[in-house]
Amino acid sequence: MNNFFLQNTPLFHGIREEEIQAMMSCLGAREKHYQKDEVILRAGSPTAEIGLVESGSVNIVVNFYWGSSNIFGHVEKGQIFAENYASIPGQELLCDVVAAEECEILFLNMRQLSSTCSKACSFHNRLIQNLLSISAKKNLGLSSRMMHIAPKGIRDRLLSYLSEQALKNGSSHFLIPFDRQQLADYLGVDRSALSNELSKMQKDGLITYRKNEFTLNEKVRI
Repeated sequence: MNNFFLQNTPLFHGIREEEIQAMMSCLGAREKHYQKDEVILRAGSPTAEIGLVESGSVNIVVNFYWGSSNIFGHVEKGQIFAENYASIPGQELLCDVVAAEECEILFLNMRQLSSTCSKACSFHNRLIQNLLSISAKKNLGLSSRMMHIAPKGIRDRLLSYLSEQALKNGSSHFLIPFDRQQLADYLGVDRSALSNELSKMQKDGLITYRKNEFTLNEKVRI
């Protein structure tokens, strides 16, 4: 267990290495290694633990009744997953958590994490504050996505998303964190239709782009 790495994750932000080491037994910590495409948590099953990605990354996969599936989210190294399900005893997952690549996961007991231990560790309170902050940021992210996918048309969804990215970056020129397929999945549209609409928007003078680098052009009527 790499306490120096954990110290630099959002969950353990502001907690020293020796404090992290001291709280591991309180949190019921355990590590597990997974191969690419291995299921970490399965839909229909409850979990009492949250997962923190120590290496590699994982996908949140929604499976449909007819056999198809869709990647709903991607969890990078240093980020956590399943905290909402673990917060509600017996709550069954609605999606699979799958290793996007070979990865190492640190599992922590949610009940022990979200309540102060018998030792009344001051750094345990900081851990709870960090968890609340992470959850709040995730909820804001979900709210943003709902806003972007509310319009029916692909162009309107793109305009909403790209406008937000420009605002976040403080510039009309920015990089987005998605490739084409990931952007299509995020906006809930077909990849080919998305690519066609991006080409039309560039032809209309709304945007200029190359791969995941975008520039929003001013003084163009939409």
